[in-house]
Amino acid sequence: MTELRIAFAGTPEFAVPALRALVESPNTVVGVLTQPDRPSGRGRKLAASPVKEAALKYDLPIAQPLTLKDEAARAQLAAWKPDVLVVVAYGLILPREVLALPRLGCVNIHASLLPRWRGAAPIQRAILAGDAETGVTIMLMDAGLDTGPVLLQKRAPLSPQHTSSSLHAELAELGAPALLEALEGLGSGTLRAKPQPTEGVTYASKIDKGEALIDWNEDALAIERKVRAFNPWPGAETRFAGEPLKIATARLPQGSIEHSGADFGLKSPPYARTESLMNQSGSIIGLQEDAILVRCGRGSLAITEVQRPGRRRISAVDFAHGYNLTGQRFGE
Repeated sequence: MTELRIAFAGTPEFAVPALRALVESPNTVVGVLTQPDRPSGRGRKLAASPVKEAALKYDLPIAQPLTLKDEAARAQLAAWKPDVLVVVAYGLILPREVLALPRLGCVNIHASLLPRWRGAAPIQRAILAGDAETGVTIMLMDAGLDTGPVLLQKRAPLSPQHTSSSLHAELAELGAPALLEALEGLGSGTLRAKPQPTEGVTYASKIDKGEALIDWNEDALAIERKVRAFNPWPGAETRFAGEPLKIATARLPQGSIEHSGADFGLKSPPYARTESLMNQSGSIIGLQEDAILVRCGRGSLAITEVQRPGRRRISAVDFAHGYNLTGQRFGE
């Protein structure tokens, strides 16, 4: 295997498996770039990034510049004399001077099958769109937004059970061995990067907290995807009894998502239904097994876990026991 001098740039948990794989490989990790420590938690104490914590564990040189546009910050990277800079969710823009510094360029792990979902939130956007598959792309970086040529891709199915949290973890683990394979091919000259196709380009814009507010006039399937896509952050949210309420987990009811007059296993009063209630989006129309059944613009959604402000997550059934839900609506 070709041994390379590798500098690493990353910040969140998603980047840690890649750093670990590099440390455990025959390559030499010559230094780690990560974001400066940030205030965290209720006490707002300064906390190291997951990548910094991993780098400390492996006793690696660490630099935490505020920007790489500064010549002094770039000088530290240059002093490490890397053959390649591996970038995984670093969070800072790399200026052209940095892109040109390593002998073999800058290699990035991106959590989508480029050119689909270029940008900041590929995992959430793939779930929201109902994609059947996703994966990771190992690419050479250029000055564009995830537009660089592709070294290799690894595909993975995207199931109806995936949340952003679970998919995030799976793709992080998928990306680590893919990175080692790409670096071996790049270092030995046996792997050539190929330009991305011009067709199929989509953009995964940054998640705005306002997107997490549920519109009960939407299709039940779209709302169910929103719950999974925004788990754990920012959390799909509605209103109930005048206060915010997080919808932590939900599913489509058994059978058709349409109300076809079927019983759906709803319990008797106080959860009795009326035709007028059924026609109002957001209306609580009954219990089904372990869930609160809610009317949507099309179909219904079975809510299984909720979280009130400042409280722990609880089952929907436990939540229902604390209220008389007759005639109540979410979103008010």
